[in-house]
Amino acid sequence: MLIALIGPPGAGKATIAHFLAEQHGFRLLRIDSSSPSGPTATASSSEKQSTDAITLPNSKVMLDYVTDRWDSPFVTLDLTTVADLDAFIKRPFFLCVEVAAPLLMRWERYTSKHRTVSLEDFVALDDELSYGGHSLSQTNGSVPMLARGSSSSSLIGGNGIIDNMSSISLQPSSTSSSGLTSLRRFTHLLINNSFPHLSHLHSHLTTLNLPSTERLRPCWDTYFLKLCNLASLRSNCMKRRVGAVLVSSNRILATGYNGTPSGLRNCNQGGCARCNNTLVAEGKSGNACGQNLEECLCLHAEENALLEAGRAKIAMGGERDMGATMYCNTCPCLRCAVKIIQTGIRKVVYQLEYSMDSRTKMIFQEAGVEIRQFHLDA
Repeated sequence: MLIALIGPPGAGKATIAHFLAEQHGFRLLRIDSSSPSGPTATASSSEKQSTDAITLPNSKVMLDYVTDRWDSPFVTLDLTTVADLDAFIKRPFFLCVEVAAPLLMRWERYTSKHRTVSLEDFVALDDELSYGGHSLSQTNGSVPMLARGSSSSSLIGGNGIIDNMSSISLQPSSTSSSGLTSLRRFTHLLINNSFPHLSHLHSHLTTLNLPSTERLRPCWDTYFLKLCNLASLRSNCMKRRVGAVLVSSNRILATGYNGTPSGLRNCNQGGCARCNNTLVAEGKSGNACGQNLEECLCLHAEENALLEAGRAKIAMGGERDMGATMYCNTCPCLRCAVKIIQTGIRKVVYQLEYSMDSRTKMIFQEAGVEIRQFHLDA
């Protein structure tokens, strides 16, 4: 596993790298173009192997090095260009984590540990690093270079503090003219490090469990519920987006999303009077949750998935594994629950609560249908 930490100076990337090294045995990988063609180890002051930095000449050598050792834990702060990340993002062992923090907090962290620099100068350089451009030249040289020194210096010391700020890449990179913002599309996770104390950050990192292999390859529940959220983007219902995926033996039987039936005008184009609150002419008013549902023309996501699969297909799956499973990102309503029961679904897994949850769960319990909520990781 390789975790790449990206983000602006003072966000806490090195602190997180040190946490991973100390608590989970990660090895730090550095890039130094002046280093030999093969990897070299730089011992940290803690004299612990887990915090030794392995120095490599470029990102290509790093990619080959980690690929040969994909089941070992590594962390790096030196993948700072689109070209670098584009090569790594294809690999199944790679996790890109962005670390962010408020600008003023980052400036205070920097000035408390290193040379004093004005807030204005720090903001100017931060803009250059984040967005690229020519803000440094426009200052006529007034912005000091915040970090200089040997790039081969050890990044992590025994106290967990950065030994040499040059390793944070404070100086603008000529290979990344668009800045850090161009790297965000590669990130799998964002850590907002606005914690006032180191212990709070450590507690948050423990909760996140970055080394979990599920972050690289999601479990079935995460996989299917994310597909539900994707299916929900096809919804045309004015009330809410809902997606559903019908699964048997971890194979998808059908997907569905809510909206008016095929051949009718879409709900978001006025096709359903109830959802668009245009029932006043008929002496009915109100489209709040649970009101005038008998007038609604929209099929629910669960209904569409059931209709798509067909009862025969569901029954066939049930013969193999004691019933199919319905995944949906919102707990089924009462109207869908009775259809789920009728078609032989034996298990329902959902993500978000709904106002009719208690009634739905009551009839599922009576019919012997298992229902449980699953929370997706942040």
